[in-house]
Amino acid sequence: MRAATEDYVRVAEFRSSLRRFLRRAEKISRSAGLTPQRYLLLLMVKGAPGGSEQSTVTELAERLQLAQSTVTELVGRAADAGLLRRDPSGEDGRVAHVRLTEEGERRLAQAFSDLESEREELRHALAQLTA
Repeated sequence: MRAATEDYVRVAEFRSSLRRFLRRAEKISRSAGLTPQRYLLLLMVKGAPGGSEQSTVTELAERLQLAQSTVTELVGRAADAGLLRRDPSGEDGRVAHVRLTEEGERRLAQAFSDLESEREELRHALAQLTA
């Protein structure tokens, strides 16, 4: 089955909107003193399922779709920068729970709030795609 030209137009517009969002998120995260990868890492920890505001490296690797070794390095560098802390699990000594520090919270909150209008534009673009 061949897609209609309008379908290509809608998908192209959405992809363009998505790219604009990602580019703006990169700039805003840098203005908050975060690399784009660190912004995403902090966001995934803060926005952990169930509202726990903590995660493990294994959970982060799955959510970020990155190798566990890559996430371990990202977490280590963010911890060294004072953005994250690792707390040992009370149930399994091999597991550490990753949480944001006060500085991590502050930088994430700054970038997150500065991205509100971009998130709204992306929601609108998604609605246009599915209309």
